[in-house]
Amino acid sequence: MKNVAIDIQARTKAGKGVARKLRHAGQTPGVLYGPKAETIALSVNTHEFNRLLNSAGGEPLLFTLNLKNNGDSSSHTALIKNLQLHPVDDKIRHIDFYEVLMDEEVQVEVPITAVGKAKGVETDMGVLEIILRTVKISCLPLAIPRDVQINVSDLGLGDTVHVSDIVAPEGVRLLDDPETTLMTIVASKAEEEEKEEEEGEEETEIEVEKEGEAD
Repeated sequence: MKNVAIDIQARTKAGKGVARKLRHAGQTPGVLYGPKAETIALSVNTHEFNRLLNSAGGEPLLFTLNLKNNGDSSSHTALIKNLQLHPVDDKIRHIDFYEVLMDEEVQVEVPITAVGKAKGVETDMGVLEIILRTVKISCLPLAIPRDVQINVSDLGLGDTVHVSDIVAPEGVRLLDDPETTLMTIVASKAEEEEKEEEEGEEETEIEVEKEGEAD
């Protein structure tokens, strides 16, 4: 978990028109909220925010938000809860920050990463099918991992990975149902088609033999 700081500005006005003006001025609208915090409407410098996201390289970010509000200032620790993206150019339109306390666990979703080459793919011409791409976890803010890794090297054709098979990083609790399926090794489409053809040929041979017997 990488900790970064950025200045934010409280705002008193809301609405599409206000948001449009903010974006034209190089600011991105957002909100800050949490279980023990009052919701605050805010704006953040778009260029600076994008720079921090790009520099993280996919690593989760813990923000120290330096809030300016009518001459007053305060500091808040927060995670990104949601990013609203433009449907065409994927530019960030709105940011939801979620305020956290460093000594209290938070619940977040992190991506799943398959590590290694499954023998069911390498030797049996199967395909690694990803059922879920994230898992829900609970941990302290600084313990949030970049991802949860699953070693798939020993997986053969038909093998399945469930949440119960994951070894969680230290300090991390998995919250999803242990029986939830995450990934499996399935036969490739080409293999299935070849099998269907073979089965079809076998059925034809049986029919021919029966006809021969009838004669």
